[in-house]
Amino acid sequence: MSATSRHDPVFAAVDLGATSGRVITGRVGPDELVLTETHRFANTPVQLPDGLHWDVLALYQGMLDGLRSAADSGPVASVGIDTWAVDYGLLDSDGSLLGLPFHYRDGRNTTAAEQVLARCDAQELYGVGGLQHLPFNTVFQLAAHRSTAQWPAARTLLLMPDLLVYWLTGSVGAEVTNASTTGLFDARTGCWSDALMERLGLERSLFPALREPGVPAGTLLPHVAGFTGLPLGTQVTTVASHDTASAVAAVPAVGPGFAYVSCGTWSLAGLELDAPVLSEESRAANFTNERGVDGTVRYLRNIMGMWLLEECRRTWERAGTSTGLAGLLAGAARARPFACVIDPDDPVFLAPGDMPSRIDAALIRTGQAPPDGPGGYVRCVLESLALAHRRTLREAAELAGRELTRIHLVGGGSRNELLCQWTADATGLPVTAGPAEATALGNVLLQARAHGMVGGLTDMRGLVARTQELRHYTPRGDPAAWDRAADQLAVGV
Repeated sequence: MSATSRHDPVFAAVDLGATSGRVITGRVGPDELVLTETHRFANTPVQLPDGLHWDVLALYQGMLDGLRSAADSGPVASVGIDTWAVDYGLLDSDGSLLGLPFHYRDGRNTTAAEQVLARCDAQELYGVGGLQHLPFNTVFQLAAHRSTAQWPAARTLLLMPDLLVYWLTGSVGAEVTNASTTGLFDARTGCWSDALMERLGLERSLFPALREPGVPAGTLLPHVAGFTGLPLGTQVTTVASHDTASAVAAVPAVGPGFAYVSCGTWSLAGLELDAPVLSEESRAANFTNERGVDGTVRYLRNIMGMWLLEECRRTWERAGTSTGLAGLLAGAARARPFACVIDPDDPVFLAPGDMPSRIDAALIRTGQAPPDGPGGYVRCVLESLALAHRRTLREAAELAGRELTRIHLVGGGSRNELLCQWTADATGLPVTAGPAEATALGNVLLQARAHGMVGGLTDMRGLVARTQELRHYTPRGDPAAWDRAADQLAVGV
């Protein structure tokens, strides 16, 4: 079978994460799936007098620079954009952005949920949207935003990927996998919840028509085509614009019974279902029901993933005491097992800042001694994440009535061999690690499917399994030691 070449169509994936953005080109063939990073740029939030914001103009410029680089890779068939969820921009009646979008870690969200729950109780919210209660869910952010001078002028709300699509094409829409994270999307019907918007006093006209992954969103505006060097008619294709949804679409599962952990700044651990689980037990366990590709449901819980480790590293770097990641992981491997464990989802870990000190405080509060040196902190974080994966996946399987046979761990965390092995050990299930670039692969594959170059989810996942580097971990060690650590964590919580 012939290899892909410069003359084959190229799909440009814009993948924006919490710390950096990338433009990646992908070439797709019957047994080939090749990604090339053409441009990477920082995603650095800015603290202004009114709060923490995303520098969306810098992100937009980085995206344009990346698309200009992608134009040199071959004939670009289309562009697709994915980002994190929940954050948004407001447009006025002229289509102009009303201020920089707020960052989901901004402090304004700490009390906003109370305003929403005063109008609509938690059971009713969950019965419609099926979302995990997180203080930064879009529905809560909007409650905080309503007290600003921007609100009366707002005419359109666009989630982050939809805002960037609008700037590229002039076309307004709301992609469903990201819309499903707002708390204003009906998990049963797959539509905006008009009743919930009315209950909360939100204008229905703020929320654009929904788009499914795979539909055309528009073509590049003339000035965008001129700057990037891409042809004027270049299509922007709607992908699964919530990065986790794109990542799950690229999970290389070849049979039933799989769970996934999409591990980066956050660990998103869960199952793929055909219908939402909206029971009171599910709400009490704080599981979310978000849209996936082809009407599937991503039944999962957010876990505060590699953010914990990265914030530790930033703190040590500022103090001039950090070693490289390889050295930290080697130190973690040598550190005493189960010396201490934390609940990664403790709200004290959400904000940026001195993470080791907050870990110390959490350990002291639960009667544990803080680690001795960076390797001990890293071991504490990784073992705690493995335990959180175990707890979450076992609860998800029980609530959904599923039997699990394998875990697929994708995203940047799949490169962390300790985390992968300890997740296998903690859960007692085999772990397949990779691909690390699952989000970009899902983005590219959904564009390729829209252009008739690959079939449905089964075909997409089979292509990933055949073409990408995967590593396999089997459970080892003493299961009883993990049981004891899980009991210790439960007591601490």
